[in-house]
Amino acid sequence: MGFVATTELLNSLIDRAGPDGLPDLTELLASQVDVADAPAFPLTVGEVAGLLGVSGHTLRYYERIGLVDVGRSTSGQRRYDRAALGRVIFITRLRWSGMSIRDIRDYIRLVEEGDSTVDQRLALLHRHRDKVCRQIDDLRFALAVIDYKIATYGGDCSG
Repeated sequence: MGFVATTELLNSLIDRAGPDGLPDLTELLASQVDVADAPAFPLTVGEVAGLLGVSGHTLRYYERIGLVDVGRSTSGQRRYDRAALGRVIFITRLRWSGMSIRDIRDYIRLVEEGDSTVDQRLALLHRHRDKVCRQIDDLRFALAVIDYKIATYGGDCSG
């Protein structure tokens, strides 16, 4: 999803914000997940894995280490409700951004401890954000070097 599309999505969510003024985070996080063809909730491990592009092993690992609570059917099969799917999407996005499992576990633990940990959660997220911003700056510099080299060969970087 490009910058313009992301901005349009955010504006759309803000327009539909609830009384607290915040957009639906699950919708925002799932914005790159094609759920149009998804079966109705609850979802199986295989269905969630297919939607998010992660392995069933990864999903079971997240559950095993306490990052997500997943309900079970009467036969013992994992069943992901909307909340569990939202949590997995959030965790997946944090992992894509390079956040360590340890930091994600710390964050989830803080969330579960309640509102008294908001300052600690913010500090953790600010540290990670700073790291991601440095990585973006490094990537922009690397891209500039690549563009320069392409231009020195007479190539075009517009596409």
